Amino acid sequence: MDLNSLNAKFKKVAGGASTVFNRAVQFTEEKLGTAEKTELDAHFENLMQRSDKTKYWSEILLKHTDTLLQPNPNLRMEDLLYEKLDKKKKDRTTQYEILGNSMVEAGNDFGPGTSYGNALVKCGQSQIQIGNAERDFVTSTVNNFLQPLSNFLEGDMKTILKEKKILETKRLDLDACKSRVRKAKSQSSTQQDGKACTKDDIAKAESDLRVAQSEFDRQAEITKILLEGINSTHAHHLKCLNEFIEAQMTFFAQCQQYMSDLQKQLGSYPVGGGPSNNNTSSSSSSLPAPSNTYTPPSIEVTAPTPTEKRQAKALYDYDAADSSELSLLADELIMVYRVQGLDPDWLMAERGSQRGKVPVTYLKVLE
Repeated sequence: MDLNSLNAKFKKVAGGASTVFNRAVQFTEEKLGTAEKTELDAHFENLMQRSDKTKYWSEILLKHTDTLLQPNPNLRMEDLLYEKLDKKKKDRTTQYEILGNSMVEAGNDFGPGTSYGNALVKCGQSQIQIGNAERDFVTSTVNNFLQPLSNFLEGDMKTILKEKKILETKRLDLDACKSRVRKAKSQSSTQQDGKACTKDDIAKAESDLRVAQSEFDRQAEITKILLEGINSTHAHHLKCLNEFIEAQMTFFAQCQQYMSDLQKQLGSYPVGGGPSNNNTSSSSSSLPAPSNTYTPPSIEVTAPTPTEKRQAKALYDYDAADSSELSLLADELIMVYRVQGLDPDWLMAERGSQRGKVPVTYLKVLE
């Protein structure tokens, strides 16, 4: 390597070190209040503050949503490790599915022909359904809500932070140049180390200032364009938020439906000897066979006239939804009749002194 190349490299390193030193001096003097600082306009400051808020709250929402989907911190750490290693996450069994499988196994062990065993099987099947629904909810939330937030933080936000950092260095360079120009002008007529600042020194400082101003303005424009893009980011995140809420609504609706179906299947199991009435026949074997979703079969009912009471047999257990209805036990006999104004899918029923409406699909009206 020749001497000229060495000198050029040395000057480049020295120039870089000088620039870094000038930035450090400028930053220190600003903190001490002995140097002026170029202020950005109010609109630019608002854009900067909004980007900071967007970054902060995106990180918080990402963290807390992830905690909602996976409450176990050890499993979250394991998922993060798989993500860093660029490996596929484990397809874990949900807690609902674990509970459901245990209930089904217990019910089969007790015997699905018993009341308790049959109920356990049905409850287990419903828990498994909820577990599958939860899995769909988690997948939808990760793809449509968490991933866009993460992509923003890892992509656009990192670019914004990088450009903001460059802007800050350009601003320090600009203010350092302004300070040198002021010092050069104030020292132009005085002696410093036996040498006065010449017009060439002032011209050099002013030239450096123009270059620094140009670079600062250019970087400010780049940063401003990126910051204004936060508007479209908010619009996209709003769409993702709506998709998250829709997935959550779907999940909750599925859970409610599964529990409602389960309640109809279970009906009113007798506890402690069951209700005291003359027509009750508690037969566990009459429960309908376990299934994921129970829908009462369509049965042609020969309904009594409004003035006629007929005897009817309960085909399935039925749990009253409110005080206007009457609970049923499979195989029990009750008296039923029509009431004017009552929905045709319902009959009024009597069991001793108890009275309430029951769905006709749960009955077989006897001749």
